[in-house]
Amino acid sequence: MDINLLIAMLLIFCGSFIQSATGFGLAVVAAPILIHLSPEFIPGPIIIVGLFLGIINSLRYRANISFTGLKHSIIGRIPGTIAGAVLLFYINVAQLSLLLGLTVLMAVVISLLPIKLEPTPRRLMIAGFLSGLFGTSSSIGGPPMALLLQHQQAHLIRANMAAFFVAGGVMSLIVQIPIGFMTLHHLFISLPLLPAGYLGYRAAHHFIDRFSQQIVRRMSLVLCTISGSGALFSGVISIWGS
Repeated sequence: MDINLLIAMLLIFCGSFIQSATGFGLAVVAAPILIHLSPEFIPGPIIIVGLFLGIINSLRYRANISFTGLKHSIIGRIPGTIAGAVLLFYINVAQLSLLLGLTVLMAVVISLLPIKLEPTPRRLMIAGFLSGLFGTSSSIGGPPMALLLQHQQAHLIRANMAAFFVAGGVMSLIVQIPIGFMTLHHLFISLPLLPAGYLGYRAAHHFIDRFSQQIVRRMSLVLCTISGSGALFSGVISIWGS
């Protein structure tokens, strides 16, 4: 088996573990490194894995999903997804790496801010728009929604983030088809990643009661800082040298 594929599967396992434990984190952990292994993994294939995780986590936490709150974020996600597709069409790999790095590091900073935002309908729509913009262009759409929901109970965060990722993932994949970022080839290369995602999901729910959410959150922030800094550095070097 190709070493790059093995590394990709390991990254997806780690990202899926974090996302299933905390509500988001798959793309934040995996995307900045995956783009260096093979740019074609970003954004389509990783969104497919995120959609898969969203479905199985939604089924697990279906009793805790609030469709009343989600509808505002999904409405906001629609124009954000279109804007993200336009952005994706016009940027190159180096610029995408730079965008990934900035998005990940911004997510880390936001996660550390001592602020509490109530998830009002207007804020949910704005978060949905930003999630669509960044999720479609870079595969990292979780942080805006996670910021609004971070002070809710853990099972509510997992449930509503999972349901949002299902709706958002479908939107992003649909708009990526006409611009060439979601083809049968992208679907094919995502297939080996799905078992790794499922194993990460299973591992998270096996250990979820043994580790506090705070410990998992700290580990994810460290991983995100390292991967985001690497992607940012690589993007700057590539753009500087061109």
